[in-house]
Amino acid sequence: MPKQRITREMVLGAAFSIAREQGMEQVLVKNIAGRLGCSVQPIYSYCQSMEALREEVTRRAHEVARAYVAERVDAGDRFRSTGRAWLELAQREPQMFRLFLAYPRRDVASWDELYRAEADPRVAGVIADSLGLDADAARRLHLQLLVYTVGLGTIFSTTQIPAEEVFARQEDAYEAFFRQAAGMSKEGETDE
Repeated sequence: MPKQRITREMVLGAAFSIAREQGMEQVLVKNIAGRLGCSVQPIYSYCQSMEALREEVTRRAHEVARAYVAERVDAGDRFRSTGRAWLELAQREPQMFRLFLAYPRRDVASWDELYRAEADPRVAGVIADSLGLDADAARRLHLQLLVYTVGLGTIFSTTQIPAEEVFARQEDAYEAFFRQAAGMSKEGETDE
């Protein structure tokens, strides 16, 4: 029986599967070799370092998490459904959610940079149009819910709090943040 040729993509795929199922702390050479049914030598030959491999795994997780959410967005209610999709990811795939959080954002040094890096720039326009807010209030609302949802998702992915309670908290936050944004938007109108 010929030996199986282990490729770099196979190593990355195995490492990603392990991280997705068990967490990044289990992405070890011996576990990757065990998953692939080979010795550790091919793993070492394809990895510059375990840190570099983990960065690739994290980058892939970031892409997979974004795709997961994009597939679940309801065009009729983009804003709420996006936040809900992130929480569903935290519930269904807690390791994937944690991997998404671990994605390095080295160029982010402000809330504005975080918003530009993590949010689809068209969403603020959709929010402004659908909720009757000015652009600044819509961006602020979106950022507040982005930050709140990540925090809520982190709690959700590490606890046994029932889903209905988590989704209710998210809805409460949406209502509170919306009232605040609507008030700011109206203040902006009267200042002109």
